[in-house]
Amino acid sequence: MSHTVEKIGGTSMSRLSELRETLFIGDRAPSDIYNRIFVVSAFAGITNLLLEHKKSGELGVYALFANADSNHEWQDALDGVAEAMKSAHREILTHGGDIQQADMFVEDRILGARNCLIDLQRLCSYGHFRLPEHMGHIRELLSGLGEAHSAFVTTLMLQRHGVEARLVDLTGWRDEGDVSLEARITDAFKGIDPATEMPIVTGYAQCVEGLMREFDRGYSEITFSHLAALTGAREAIIHKEFHLSSADPKLVGVDAVRKLGRTNYDVADQLSNMGMEAIHPNAAKTLRQASVPLRVTNAFEPGDPGTLIDDQAADGSAAEIVTGLEIVTLEVFEQDMVGVKGYDVGILEILKRHNVRIVSKVSNANTITHYLDASLKTMRRVERDISKLFPAAEIATRRQAVVSVIGRDLRGLSILSRGLRAIADAGFEAIGASQGPRNVDVQFLIERDALEPVIKTLHSTLIEEATAPQLSRAA
Repeated sequence: MSHTVEKIGGTSMSRLSELRETLFIGDRAPSDIYNRIFVVSAFAGITNLLLEHKKSGELGVYALFANADSNHEWQDALDGVAEAMKSAHREILTHGGDIQQADMFVEDRILGARNCLIDLQRLCSYGHFRLPEHMGHIRELLSGLGEAHSAFVTTLMLQRHGVEARLVDLTGWRDEGDVSLEARITDAFKGIDPATEMPIVTGYAQCVEGLMREFDRGYSEITFSHLAALTGAREAIIHKEFHLSSADPKLVGVDAVRKLGRTNYDVADQLSNMGMEAIHPNAAKTLRQASVPLRVTNAFEPGDPGTLIDDQAADGSAAEIVTGLEIVTLEVFEQDMVGVKGYDVGILEILKRHNVRIVSKVSNANTITHYLDASLKTMRRVERDISKLFPAAEIATRRQAVVSVIGRDLRGLSILSRGLRAIADAGFEAIGASQGPRNVDVQFLIERDALEPVIKTLHSTLIEEATAPQLSRAA
């Protein structure tokens, strides 16, 4: 248990040359370079081009292929991916031979994917085969192209600078037969000694479980966590472009935020619920069950230990993070709901059918209210289905926001009352508020246009003012 398993996100990967001087090599002694396994994401923007844009929804190769009226659009998009990949590695690789190898790698993978899609289209022109049945496999195939490329380029770069790097390709390219995720990882690491070489592992892993089907774009953290658990890692480390802080530094100010330093998996789960993932909750579960602690660091500050996440309880009560999320409130009122079973179950089944994520929920005698992370387009379908199931119900949806104050232990801090008072003093209104008995988070329901100022207000009141006396004593 002397090695670590470390993950690098796509935005950081696009600064790979800087990472060579900070994270991979830097001023480390040769003996300190190894015993580290790196799981890499695709370069920034590549997965958006392969699938669809994560935020804007702009169509990528996958989406264009799924809706294809002709071959031209998706094939042109695939050509665009090839050019984007080549452009990305030409900014990183400096040796002509390395660039040539990377270009050939891209051309081989892109050609293979193109031929696969063309053959599939031809096959599905016959009545016995249906394209929708294969779209999940196509999504997996395309996703793996980005990670395979970035891992290959990283390996070339490190080898050029004297590191014994080895590409570990888990994408299943041209493999025959399906294997489990555990078998895929175990087989790939046979004969690899992290003490003498540096494995560079693809964030996507092809397996019978179908990572994309269950986790979609969160698959790289699932690969990362299982790799750490299966290899008995001393620590799992996620390298980001920033420290895990008490709030978004762009919002409340770099000087105002506090680096967490230490927290636990309960807090990590609450962050995931608010869309501010330190790690995918399923990945956190894997690490937690394997007793592997997680560390989140700033990739470009290698001397800083970052924030350690484990199962340890807090030394004392404290608010650690203030964050917020734009949500849609779904309110279902039915006068006859009192004492009648089935309403809650029926609503939950509809939300599950439409793949709507529930952030929080409150209810009383005749009203059930869900705070949802969903688009209005999806919500219209949800409303229609609920109306069919409960014709007498009154259904209302509103675009609002939730601000959450999170900490390992919030007992004795009066976060609910102090937060409500701070929001009112700042000239805003809390439409609702809730606190559970576990004392790890308090949520405030507000109007959307108040989201950012309320985060600033609560951070100032509950974190900055609380830590100011300590900072003064330390000074």
